[in-house]
Amino acid sequence: MSVRNLLIQGGTSLVQNAQGVTNWSTRAIATSHTCIDSIAATPNHAARPPTVFDAGGLLVLPGMVDIHGDAFERQLQPRADAFFSHEIALADTDRQLVANGITTACHGLTYSWEGGLRGRESAIALLEQVARQRKMNHADHRIHLRFENHHIDGLADALQWIHQGRIDFLAFNEHLPAIAEKSLSPEKLATYSERARCDTQTYLRRLKKAQERSDQVPYVVATLAKACRARGVPMASHGDQTFLQRERYQELGVTISEFPRTQEAILTAMGLDNQVVMGAPNVLLSGSHCGGLATEDAVRSGMCDMLASDYYYPAMLHAPFKLAHLGLCTLAQAWCLVAQNPARALGLEDRGHIRDGGRADMLMVDVSAAGSARLVATIAAGKIAYCADPARLHMPQSHELAA
Repeated sequence: MSVRNLLIQGGTSLVQNAQGVTNWSTRAIATSHTCIDSIAATPNHAARPPTVFDAGGLLVLPGMVDIHGDAFERQLQPRADAFFSHEIALADTDRQLVANGITTACHGLTYSWEGGLRGRESAIALLEQVARQRKMNHADHRIHLRFENHHIDGLADALQWIHQGRIDFLAFNEHLPAIAEKSLSPEKLATYSERARCDTQTYLRRLKKAQERSDQVPYVVATLAKACRARGVPMASHGDQTFLQRERYQELGVTISEFPRTQEAILTAMGLDNQVVMGAPNVLLSGSHCGGLATEDAVRSGMCDMLASDYYYPAMLHAPFKLAHLGLCTLAQAWCLVAQNPARALGLEDRGHIRDGGRADMLMVDVSAAGSARLVATIAAGKIAYCADPARLHMPQSHELAA
């Protein structure tokens, strides 16, 4: 629902003042077009009566910024032999995002030597569709290029996309060793082949070719890192395991550690003053589904800067409330993990917080005594993108508009 201005009142809001200090407030929030116009006890709307959102009993929180999410792949290929258009898949993904409180989303576009869902044709289709739908989407869709280091033939494409300004965030992935080991299992090999949309023998040939070109990987990584530094694209290394891995990436200007897998890696990242991304689903599951570090432990130790949806969009909303309910941090601190911190990491200073002049991305959330959360409404760039309780909306009367 597009409105010229909106007045949110009656809620308890997590707001940021001019000094950058975040506190809870009961003041009303007024928006104008895409921005927050004022946060005051009695906002001035003399020029035009606002649409009022009654947030009584609700928390008003900054819209979430998802720095890493690839759940959209399930809309593209929900079954091994079922492929749907990017237009349909991304339209559905957009609705899922705002219905889960995500107002800015970095789609994890994996560009791999494997091909198929993660091959060149699919990558180009995603890039083009995100650009094509930008004005129609409710959430702000961005591209997180997850580049497989052994994809030597993909270097030219990736460099072109970076230079064209189409990449908002880049992560270096090194999945080949694990894939090679798991491919010894017929069942796992079949799964990989289905995703790559080829038979098992073709998949094994692609794997072997990638392995044989391992000596070119350092050049590819260094070249991509140089291009990202030149364009100001933030970079992450994915699944760090050792001190040497994280230190090597640090030397290339890669200052984000995404889903580190060992205590050695996460301690190294913290020692280098890097930012650490962990998975929100990990919080809800009370541990990693693939044998990695527990996000709860990282938060408890102060070694987690951001939470990402990873493969499950709803986790972004519920993880901060669980962390706060467990007493691992305050809700305000937990919310920084899904809003302010990822926004800053991406260089998006206009969002991730509720403050005068900021982008009007906000959520209205009903929280139970047990700490569970229910999303009531999502406002994205000043528009009501999702509302589960329309009775809370009060449109200005016709005579007020005429006046």
